[in-house]
Amino acid sequence: MKKLSIVVPCYNESRNIPLILERFEKVVADDSVEVLLVNNGSTDGSAEVMNELLPNYPFARVVSVEVNQGYGYGILQGLAAANGESLAWTHADMQTDPFDVIKAWKIMQSEPDTSKTYVKGVRRGRAFFDEFFTIGMSGFESILLRARLWDINAQPNVFHRTFYETWQDPPSDFSLDLFVYYEAVRRGLTIRRFEVFFPGRIHGESSWNTGLRSKWKFIRRTIDFSLAMRKNLNHRG
Repeated sequence: MKKLSIVVPCYNESRNIPLILERFEKVVADDSVEVLLVNNGSTDGSAEVMNELLPNYPFARVVSVEVNQGYGYGILQGLAAANGESLAWTHADMQTDPFDVIKAWKIMQSEPDTSKTYVKGVRRGRAFFDEFFTIGMSGFESILLRARLWDINAQPNVFHRTFYETWQDPPSDFSLDLFVYYEAVRRGLTIRRFEVFFPGRIHGESSWNTGLRSKWKFIRRTIDFSLAMRKNLNHRG
């Protein structure tokens, strides 16, 4: 078993894949850490780039999803294939430095009980509109779910395998970030947050954050999922 498995969902990130592999090579100290690149149904040649480059990076391997079924689905496929005692995911767009995953893992290791610790970034350096959007969504989710939730979609996320094994019916879309964060709070895990710098993308465009219309669709999906979570919470209580 590895000490840490890092899942990186990749959807049409062919130009960023070489960069993220180069950066991980600098931060992965030994063979106790593995990086799983999930080719999440890409149509831009990402598979060919991975097949060409991965022989040069023995710490990395590919998990293939033939048809894209959502951001969360790709992450879940990567986690299912992971061998690590600790698990993590981060994005492939280089807006979160791969070193931040290692930093989060070290924060987790500093806690008395790593099995009951969840570490998540807090984004800095974002545009005003994006920050305003985060404030609104964080406030809404906190009130609805009666839990203090902030910067829900921040990366990276690091947690113990035993926490992952408790998940029931996790969502396959962008609501996965909310689901896992909320589950960590609900189950009483120690939540550790730390600042991560969040610059613009180096290559390509976001697959979802393309303007007001895409943000509204994201809000609607998140609200629907949140209401379902709230309903389940009422049934439990």
